[in-house]
Amino acid sequence: MTRPSEAAGDPAPLNAQARTGAPRIDGPPDPDTDPSAQEPPVLRVEDLRTHIQTKAGLARAVDGVDFELRRGETVGLVGESGSGKSMTALSILRLHPQPAARIVSGRVEFNGTDLLSLSEREMRRVRGRHIALILQDPMTALNPVYSVGDQIAEPVRLHQRLRGLSLVERTLELLRLLRIADPEARRRAYPHQLSGGMRQRVVGAIALSCAPEVLIADEPTTALDATVQAAYLELLKDLQRKMHLAILFITHDFGVVGRMCDRVVVMYAGRVVETATRARLFQHPGHPYTHALLRSVPTVAAPTQRLLTIEGQPPPVTEFPPGCRFHPRCWLYERLGRPELCRTDLPLLQATGPNAQVACHFAAEVGRHRPDMGEAHDAVGVPA
Repeated sequence: MTRPSEAAGDPAPLNAQARTGAPRIDGPPDPDTDPSAQEPPVLRVEDLRTHIQTKAGLARAVDGVDFELRRGETVGLVGESGSGKSMTALSILRLHPQPAARIVSGRVEFNGTDLLSLSEREMRRVRGRHIALILQDPMTALNPVYSVGDQIAEPVRLHQRLRGLSLVERTLELLRLLRIADPEARRRAYPHQLSGGMRQRVVGAIALSCAPEVLIADEPTTALDATVQAAYLELLKDLQRKMHLAILFITHDFGVVGRMCDRVVVMYAGRVVETATRARLFQHPGHPYTHALLRSVPTVAAPTQRLLTIEGQPPPVTEFPPGCRFHPRCWLYERLGRPELCRTDLPLLQATGPNAQVACHFAAEVGRHRPDMGEAHDAVGVPA
């Protein structure tokens, strides 16, 4: 059983429904009109590629990912399980499972410094202090044999060199910051004595303990019920405003995207297939995959409407199909008569508007067509 630092490698009113059936849009202003969108990025990922050697062959888990994150901004990283979201987050912090996984190319610039060029000792000064990570499951992220207070205090002791009473006071301050009741008692408690929502707040307190500039949240609300989830998201937004924090928010939930995110990055089969502002993505999705994802979300406006199903599964990371990786499941590919270009050429991200890019050979056709249930089934050869 490792201590927390060893596990992390650390020493030191727009409420309209989108016509696609997207969730309600709340939260921060749209970056198309927000002056903060003109700030230089605090984190820039360029052509990041992480490969994993497996018994089945070479898995290209992250295969050319590009995006930017600015101060005070929340970027949502969305896509089905297996699309490479979590591996992208781990690669940014160089916490990918070694030696099986390795970063083969790309740049991860933090305030102009390429993190991939740093030594492990230098990276330990970045993790926790400048870039923090909230993992998906707080029960496995927390060490069961150490008290909550010890686990919150550890990064503060390592990075800020606090000791004694000052360290205890900082721990209590963080518990209050995360709105944890009776912080003195909670400091002495162990993870199994807390509820799931409280454990998630403790993980958040550890991540924010050294006032990082970037927070990577890997599906932090998955294990929470709807009421606790809403309170936790509101807490994150409040902390972001106070700390001018940049957040990379990984999630499957478009409701969470609507509440939290300024911009959205959609991933499929290890690659980015679309980037856009939150409002643009919900109202005018540019990629067939994004369009299908949004059509699969239930809405209050049409509670009895049959939801679109994206038949099939994402391709194995060891056997990506040639050409566009989504084409075997794509409704637009079927609608257009199965064009050869989709089967032979891998589409690259192309600008389709302000702050919007799409990797689709026929992005201009997406808005002219609308998938129905029959086409969704036909796309994978299943009768409607």
